[in-house]
Amino acid sequence: MPTKITFAFDEETLKAGRDYARRHQTTLNHLVRDLVRKTAVADRRTALAEMFRLMDAHAGHSRGKTWRRDELQAPFKG
Repeated sequence: MPTKITFAFDEETLKAGRDYARRHQTTLNHLVRDLVRKTAVADRRTALAEMFRLMDAHAGHSRGKTWRRDELQAPFKG
């Protein structure tokens, strides 16, 4: 069940957002929700890429244990 929250927009931004949503046959609510989702996912992917860059740059001491990259990325895909 989605949780409802409230945002405050100035009138100009609100009108522009509603107009944009109407032109793209969607709602302002959907636009905001999609923007937050895309931003959060992009941030996770950026963080994950940086972690792998750091791991690849340093020799580790895994005591012989190995992992495939897809095994390590699986929890973050979504």
